[in-house]
Amino acid sequence: MLRIAMIGCGAIGAGVLELLQGDADLVVERIVLPAGAQADARSILARHAPDAKIVTHLGDDDAVDLLVECAGHGAIEEHVLPALERGIPCMVASVGALSAAGMAQRLEAAAQRGGTQVQLLSGAIGGIDALAAARVGGLDSVVYTGRKPPHAWKGTPAEKDVDLAALTQPHCIFEGNAEDAARLYPKNANVAATVSLAGLGLDRTFVRLIADPAVTENIHTVEAEGAFGDFELTMRNKPLAANPKTSALTVYSAVRAIRNRVAALAI
Repeated sequence: MLRIAMIGCGAIGAGVLELLQGDADLVVERIVLPAGAQADARSILARHAPDAKIVTHLGDDDAVDLLVECAGHGAIEEHVLPALERGIPCMVASVGALSAAGMAQRLEAAAQRGGTQVQLLSGAIGGIDALAAARVGGLDSVVYTGRKPPHAWKGTPAEKDVDLAALTQPHCIFEGNAEDAARLYPKNANVAATVSLAGLGLDRTFVRLIADPAVTENIHTVEAEGAFGDFELTMRNKPLAANPKTSALTVYSAVRAIRNRVAALAI
């Protein structure tokens, strides 16, 4: 029986709990939440994980086999790093946090000291296995293009560049490397950071972000060339019903990774 602690119980966390409910090979024993968020989570837990205990931090007596982060960038510093130091394997959904200077190295060092491993979830993008495999043979270029409807870019630097509500044709709001993309568009950093970490790194991965009034979905395209040949992958992700800013595939990615921990045959 795999004993799981989960950080966060928002749209992603609730979706993961719902899909894991009734799995005989694992149990969610702890939900890590700040005190102010606990009341809202109780109804979700009553439906999907009634035996889970809500805590603000994992204590030394909280014996778990896996910590799954579904809470956002701040949870990496507060919860994931200490868990790794204690030897608890961790899964991270907020991969964009690793675009912060030194964070990837800190996670790796904490895992090494704890004699464990941190797994970065692929989330809303596919082809990460192929891209990481291609890196072994040598990559020449990786380009990520994120195309979303204009309203999805509200609250970002794009609003200073163009009147999003008045767009009648696609408009490129950013071109540059993944490091700058993550800094300027942190809420859209997870996919760009995941592609970068699997491939050429933040400074050598080219990113293009587009506001397109003709689309209703979040469209992700990855193009890669190298010794293996080349590939182009395009994904048109449907949003999570509970949070339109998040792709449903993000939840499915976490569930797949968790189930692979206990599966007799994994892929």
